[in-house]
Amino acid sequence: MSDELHEEIRAAVGAILKGRDSQDDFDRSLWKDLCDTGFHLLGVPEEIGGSGGGLRDLAVVVDLLAFHGARVPVAESAFLAGWLLARAGLSIPDGVVVASIDQARVHRRDGLRLSGRVRTPWGRHAGHVVTTAHDGNVVVSPVSAVERQENLAGEPRDVVVLDNVEVTAVAPVGVEPDEILHRGALVRAVQLAGAARAVLASARRHVAQREQFGRPLARFQAVQQHLAALAAEVTAMRVSADAAVLAVEASDRGAAIAVAAAKATTSAGAHVVAGIGHQLHGALGYSAEHALGAATTRLWSWREEFGNESYWHDRLAAAEGSVWSVVTGGDR
Repeated sequence: MSDELHEEIRAAVGAILKGRDSQDDFDRSLWKDLCDTGFHLLGVPEEIGGSGGGLRDLAVVVDLLAFHGARVPVAESAFLAGWLLARAGLSIPDGVVVASIDQARVHRRDGLRLSGRVRTPWGRHAGHVVTTAHDGNVVVSPVSAVERQENLAGEPRDVVVLDNVEVTAVAPVGVEPDEILHRGALVRAVQLAGAARAVLASARRHVAQREQFGRPLARFQAVQQHLAALAAEVTAMRVSADAAVLAVEASDRGAAIAVAAAKATTSAGAHVVAGIGHQLHGALGYSAEHALGAATTRLWSWREEFGNESYWHDRLAAAEGSVWSVVTGGDR
């Protein structure tokens, strides 16, 4: 899809987001508007009930939702659950459908049933959970019992309790846990880049409006240096996330390394961006009602989810043979 159409997506989703400031853990009104326009399942094939389009199209939506701090599970619903269902050729059930990052145990007793405790972001708001089973199948099951947990940003990071739950749908496709880890790392890299842009935008507004000694903070050289460092870090995060999305969408042979590099870069950058952002805002940025805190708590939370920078640096160091070719565009 062309850059012009991506800008149209940004404009349309931006219009839906305009003026919203929900403090609930799930913005149901926003979710309804996204469902009505099909943006909640962009990038998911139409033949299984999605909205069609490619991964880059979905990444545009996920990035923008992260920038605005929207409390909706598009990342977990389209980027993860939709991808798993597409791999399995299974239709998307009605209602909110999210993916688990754990495997469940399958057993047969009066039909196919699931057991286990599976970590499921946004599980409390989901009607169905998509997960992989120990036998290699992709399975869909209803959500009944949930243990509520949250990350630092207050986003639901629940545990769905499957106690002899009857399976809604199943397909033997054999998705490996490492594939789910990479997919989750990719979507968190996109979200981290979006939240980092929000910190930069807030910092720019603050130093332009706030005055000290009779002139805006933005006129001070030290502040300008901090802003430059912040902008550079945000740019690196966005470029690495965009490159990984492109590589995955194109099924590039270096896609796995691109994802690892993107998550390592964005997770490491999250710490830097949050630190500079709060330094530029001073005490104001720590208040609960300030938009900066919503962005930085997400940065700190998403940094750790699906592997932090240390984990992905180790994975990159252990990668066999292909890192050099990805970096240089050819063999050594």
